[in-house]
Amino acid sequence: MQHETRRLTPLDWLAILMVVGFAAFLTYRLFYGLNYKWNWAIIPTYMFRIDQETGRWTANVLLEGFFTTIRLSIWGMLLATFMGVVMGLMRIAKRLVLKLIGLSYVELIRNTPPLVLIFIFYYFVSDQLLPLLGIEDFYRAAGPELQDKLAFFTARPELITPFLSGVLTIGLFQGAYITEIVRAGIQSIDIGQWEASSAQGLSKFQQMRHIILPQATRIMLPPLANEFINTIKYSSIVSIISIQELTFQGMQVMASTQATIEIWLTITIMYLLVCLGLSLLVGKLEQKLATAYK
Repeated sequence: MQHETRRLTPLDWLAILMVVGFAAFLTYRLFYGLNYKWNWAIIPTYMFRIDQETGRWTANVLLEGFFTTIRLSIWGMLLATFMGVVMGLMRIAKRLVLKLIGLSYVELIRNTPPLVLIFIFYYFVSDQLLPLLGIEDFYRAAGPELQDKLAFFTARPELITPFLSGVLTIGLFQGAYITEIVRAGIQSIDIGQWEASSAQGLSKFQQMRHIILPQATRIMLPPLANEFINTIKYSSIVSIISIQELTFQGMQVMASTQATIEIWLTITIMYLLVCLGLSLLVGKLEQKLATAYK
């Protein structure tokens, strides 16, 4: 089926001109209306530096913070997806106790500010539970090569405890929203799909794996993409517990250079690039799923 190409109407052109005009006005006020001395030259120096030992260019504080944000977001997404799928299945389970566990998790997390959760996990979970697992001791006891590999995927030994606290907070907070997406996606599948697959002799697990979830995934993908993008943006809140992610490093640079607007604009662009890239990736995946299930 061919889609008709929609032509721009005079009203469309008027809306475009208004948006362009407003953007031009903001740009003028930002760069010329403010009594502000711009210093963009410092941005590259805080992005890259020359390693004194190897003599090679390496990431400086802003880029290191950006990579930490990526790590936090990836681990937070994985934990949130795991929690969301497990709790989402509990929400639709027939057993009352499983439903209550899933409902309690969703209502507790969704109605608690993430800032409060961060302090709870940092001051209680990090101090009481994580030391029992011996993760920080394991990191410190590892050899230099293993420490470098672990730091590449997570954080350095002295920062692993707050890093895990941040991952737990982001993952559990976003997991509550993914739980509801999974529940709604599965429940949106017509009851006839369950009945037809049951008539074919499939078990509940086989029904869910081969019939229900593939169809529900197409429905869940757009809201899941939105939650994954939110995960990236929510990662900035862990800067309050001194996790050296992008926002924290940006504030450190601002404190030493007083280049406030330049740093915030740079941070905004870096977050925007990641979120837009993820949006485009999910859009491609949606197209492939739509083609595969036609």
